Amino acid sequence: MDISLQGGISYFLLLLAFLVVGHGEGQNECSELRCGRHGPPVRFPFGLKNRQQDHCGFPGFNLSCTDTNDTLLELPVSVKLFVKKIDYKSQVIHLYDPDHCFPRQLQRFNLSSSPFHFNQDYMNSDDSNGYSLFNCSQAKGIDNSRSHRISCLSGPGNYRVYATDRYGDISYLPALSCRKMYDVQSIPYKIMLGDDKVLELKWNSPACKHCEGKGKNCRLKNMGNGSETECFPRQRPKHTRGESKKLVAIGVSVGSFLLVLAVFALYYIYRYDKVEKANQAKIQKFLDDYKNFKPTRYLYADIKRITSQFADKLGEGAYGTVFKGKLSNEIYVAVKILNMPKKNGEEFINEVRTIGRIHHVNVVRLVGFCADGFKRALVYEFLPSGSLDKFISSTNTKNSFLGWDKLQEIALGIANGIEYLHQGCDQRIVHFDIKPHNILLDQNFNPKISDFGHAKLCSKDQSVVSMTTARGTMGYIAPEVFSRNFGNVSYKADVYSFGMLLLEIIGGRKNVDVEENTNQVYFPEWIYNLIEQKEDLQVFIESDRDAIIAKKLAIVGLWCIQWHPGDRPSMKGAIQMLEGGDNLIMPPNPFASTSSESINSGMPAMH
Repeated sequence: MDISLQGGISYFLLLLAFLVVGHGEGQNECSELRCGRHGPPVRFPFGLKNRQQDHCGFPGFNLSCTDTNDTLLELPVSVKLFVKKIDYKSQVIHLYDPDHCFPRQLQRFNLSSSPFHFNQDYMNSDDSNGYSLFNCSQAKGIDNSRSHRISCLSGPGNYRVYATDRYGDISYLPALSCRKMYDVQSIPYKIMLGDDKVLELKWNSPACKHCEGKGKNCRLKNMGNGSETECFPRQRPKHTRGESKKLVAIGVSVGSFLLVLAVFALYYIYRYDKVEKANQAKIQKFLDDYKNFKPTRYLYADIKRITSQFADKLGEGAYGTVFKGKLSNEIYVAVKILNMPKKNGEEFINEVRTIGRIHHVNVVRLVGFCADGFKRALVYEFLPSGSLDKFISSTNTKNSFLGWDKLQEIALGIANGIEYLHQGCDQRIVHFDIKPHNILLDQNFNPKISDFGHAKLCSKDQSVVSMTTARGTMGYIAPEVFSRNFGNVSYKADVYSFGMLLLEIIGGRKNVDVEENTNQVYFPEWIYNLIEQKEDLQVFIESDRDAIIAKKLAIVGLWCIQWHPGDRPSMKGAIQMLEGGDNLIMPPNPFASTSSESINSGMPAMH
C-alpha cells in the first residue's frame, strides 16, 4: 500500500473516528450500567463484557453479569468473585465469595498479573509469610492458639482443616493424623480464617479518584493507549448533538471522495484485524502456558468429578488405568489412576518431578496430579489419536498407514523431544523408556513423549548415570544398561531406544518378540543386510520418494543402535541426519557374525 493511499485512509479513519465519537456520545454507549437493579454501578475503568465496547473499560478491569444478575470479577488464576461494591473515590472494590468460603479459592489466588492489590492497612504483619493448610483427621492435641481452624473447609466429626504460619513451627501438629494440603500466598489474616466475608482490593492505575471527587466521569486522555486519564462532565453538554450533526454533514459532503478510500480502508482494517487476532492468540497461548507451568494438585474428589466417576475408560496398563476427563467444555484430559504405589511411589515421584517442570511441543504436558492419602493419579493433556504403536504396526496395511512423509515428521518430532530432554532443560533428563507405546499423537499426528516413570535427572556435565537396576522395556534397552562391558550408562541409552523405535517404524513389527519362531534372525540385522546388499526394504512402498525416506530412517536407526555408546550419535546428530540429505553413510556392521543366507531365509518378506 503506497504512502498517498495510506494518507488518504488515515484521513478517512480519523474522520470516521470523529463521527463515531459524536454519534457514540449521542447513543451514550459507555454510559454507566448495572447487572441487576441493586448491583453496583459499572463505569470506567471498569467495563461490562458483552454489554459495552472494549474501549469503555481499562485492560484487567473487565466485569461480567451472571445468569442471576450478579456482578462477577475473574482474577488470575480462575478465581471468580462477586462484586458487592465499587468505591470509585477510594479506588477500592469490595468482593465476596458466592460459596462463602474464601479459603477454597485461595490455593489458586495470585494478584501478580492483576491491577489489584491488598490495602496495606488491611494486612497483618504475619500475612507476608503466607499460610500452610493441613487436613487433620483428629483434632485432639492441636494447640488452637498456634493454628486456626478453617470452618468452611472442615468436615463433620473430627475432620478438621487448620491454617498455620507457612514458615512457622508445626511440631505441635500430630504427624500421624495431619496431612499438608497446600500452601497459600500472602493473604489477609481475617480473609484466610473466614472472619471477614468481604475482600477489599485497591487499584492505583488508572487514577480516576480526582475526577470522582469533582463529580465528573473519567476516561483515557485523548483516547490513548496509556494510563493517563482526564475528567469530563457526567451530563452530556447540550451543544454536543449539534456538533455531531455538523460532523455528519461534513461526512456526507465528502462522501463521494471517501467512497473509494473506504473500500481500501475496510480491506486494510480486515487484514490488520486478522493479524492482530493472530498475535493476540499467540500472546494468550503464552500466558496460558505460563500460568499453567506448574501442575495443579487435585483432591481425589476432583479426579472423580473430572472423569465423571470414571465413566470413559481409555486403556489399562501395568501401572494403572487411564480415563478420559474434562476440565471444561473445551478442555479434555487423560487421567491415569495409578495402582497401589510400589517402591515408595518412585514412579509417581519421577513423573511429577520431571515432566511437571518442562514444556515442549513434543513432550506431553502434565496438567496436574493427585496424592490424596493412598490415592495416586496423573492428569495429562488429552491426545485423541492415541499411541504411535497402533499405527506403525500396520505399515503394510494401506487403510491405516500414515504415509512415509508423516512417519518422517513423527520421527523428527520425537528426536526433537528427546534432544530437549537432554539439552533444553536445567538438568538433563534421561527417559530410559523410549518406545512407540510411550509416544502419543495429537489430532494432527504430532508426536509427544510420555510416561516418565523410569526417567532420571542428572547435571549436563555428568557423563555417567548411576543405576542400581536396569530400566526400560525389553527390546529397547541399550546393551550398557545390562552390562558395563559395553560402556557406561549415559544419555546415549535414549539414543539406542530411539534407533530401535525407528527400525520398528520401518518394519511395521516389534523389534524383538521372543514368542515368535526362535529361528528368526534379529530384526535390525535383517534390515542392515538388506541395505548393505542394496536390496529393497520389504515394506509398504508406493514411490521412489517413499523408498528414499524408508532407507534414510533405517540408516539413522542403525547408527543409533551401535553396541558401544561412543559409536552412537547424539540426538542433535540424529536430527541433523534426519533433516539432511539422502546420501547417508552406512554405520559399521555390528552383526558381522551372522551370514546373509540365514538372514534372508529367516525373515519373511512383508508386502
